Amino acid sequence: MQPSDSGKPNLGGPPAGVPPQVQVRIAGQYIKDLSFENPNVQKLLEAPREQPTLRVEVNVNATKLADKMFESAIHFKAQANASTGVIYDLELSYAGLFEVQSMPEQALEPFLLINCPSLLFPFLRRLVADLTREGGFPPLLLDPIDFAALFMQRQQQAQQAPQKTVN
Repeated sequence: MQPSDSGKPNLGGPPAGVPPQVQVRIAGQYIKDLSFENPNVQKLLEAPREQPTLRVEVNVNATKLADKMFESAIHFKAQANASTGVIYDLELSYAGLFEVQSMPEQALEPFLLINCPSLLFPFLRRLVADLTREGGFPPLLLDPIDFAALFMQRQQQAQQAPQKTVN
């Protein structure tokens, strides 16, 4: 046992003045919301095949649920269109619960909006491929997403947004 600066013995904790080590535990991951629509299947069967246009949207957010428990979620939307109309419309929110201890406050938001979605993305990617394939279409194989770039873009948009003044 080493004595601490106060003269009392240090009972195995970090030395005085050293911040505690950051600890993260994935408490769970799950589909939070899911919708897959195939509204024009009859038109698709009758019309000649054409290359669809695909619109993809990805957003992330985080919510504090308890003292050290946070939810990080990826909200994914994909819509395939052709001249006959909407081919399919997929909306998926995939989330994870993360227990975070001893993380500095300034590092928490980037961690929840960059690192956590990066851990969840492979599972979302598999679900998207499976859902589109089971919907009767070629699987939608997503390229990796740069969540750090999304975070930076979100920060820039927040800074450029006009500040509201109270009258």
